[in-house]
Amino acid sequence: MEFLQQLLDFALHIDVHLNDLIITYGLWSYAILFAIIFCETGLVIAPFLPGDSLLFAVGAFAAKGSLDSMLLFILLSAAAILGNVVNYWIGYMLGPNIIRKKNGRFINRAYLERAHQFYEKHGGKAIVIARFLPILRTFAPFVAGIGFMNYGKFMFFNVIAGIVWVAVFVFGGYFFGNLPAVKNNFSLVIGAIVLISMLPAVFEFIRHKVAQRRQPTTTEQR
Repeated sequence: MEFLQQLLDFALHIDVHLNDLIITYGLWSYAILFAIIFCETGLVIAPFLPGDSLLFAVGAFAAKGSLDSMLLFILLSAAAILGNVVNYWIGYMLGPNIIRKKNGRFINRAYLERAHQFYEKHGGKAIVIARFLPILRTFAPFVAGIGFMNYGKFMFFNVIAGIVWVAVFVFGGYFFGNLPAVKNNFSLVIGAIVLISMLPAVFEFIRHKVAQRRQPTTTEQR
């Protein structure tokens, strides 16, 4: 519970934590930000790390001159792309063994099954679409590896998705993060970004539960 509270505090007050990070670590802040984005996209056990809100916040700090916007764009795009590559190969090498088992200590099979359904429905576009959906963006490349998706096709969508995702939020923060209405209510804006980014996943969860409840009724009618 304490860990969740700390995580929520970091997500909602990311401007304060980023300011402390930049002051304390200087140029090493770039490496730390690279590592966070890389882990959030590259490690199946780390979907809880901040993604959209962090990118928006660093863009706002770049607009103030605390960080270099183009360097952030290049480094974090690389982190997002490389993270997906690592995640793909983890799925490719380990996925077939993991998917045969029930829920493990860190990996919930239900998440894998929902991600697999999403991937099957949307095909290669899932890599691009899932990039903007928390949790799903962590599992989509893993499932692509499990499904032995053609690597060239995977990389094509992966590069596009990574660049567009980082550009939208970093430059969104750069151009809008320091507007008076946003700056004076930064925690609320970050909270709204977190909430809005979670809505598609929540809607998908509700739709899945409703479909499960309707299934027995359909069977009985037959």
